[in-house]
Amino acid sequence: MKGEGRRAQRVAAALREYLSQALAREIGDPRLSSVVVTDVVVPDDLSIARIGVRLLSGDDDPERRRATLRALRGASSRIRRGVGPRLGLRRVPELEFSYDTGHDATRRVEELLREIEDEKPKH
Repeated sequence: MKGEGRRAQRVAAALREYLSQALAREIGDPRLSSVVVTDVVVPDDLSIARIGVRLLSGDDDPERRRATLRALRGASSRIRRGVGPRLGLRRVPELEFSYDTGHDATRRVEELLREIEDEKPKH
């Protein structure tokens, strides 16, 4: 959340909390029941909310990732209608969803480090 103003940070935090609850309980799309919100970034002008998501299970399937992002984009207008009154905003930010691959990169680095360790000569 670097570079964001206090209001943008509050909106991002409230949006993250709302999304976590709405995806689990209110949206009603089974494809979204295992989605976890990993990050929400909102610029100072509150024009767009960039939302990082992951799946609790099956996140190694690229087709499932794409289907999840399609479902989120399809539910975007419904989510925006629900979030506006809760956050007290006249203009709700556009929602931009992306799959958070940070965990994948971390896992790959750990694998590479293990391989390097295994290849070291034993003395």
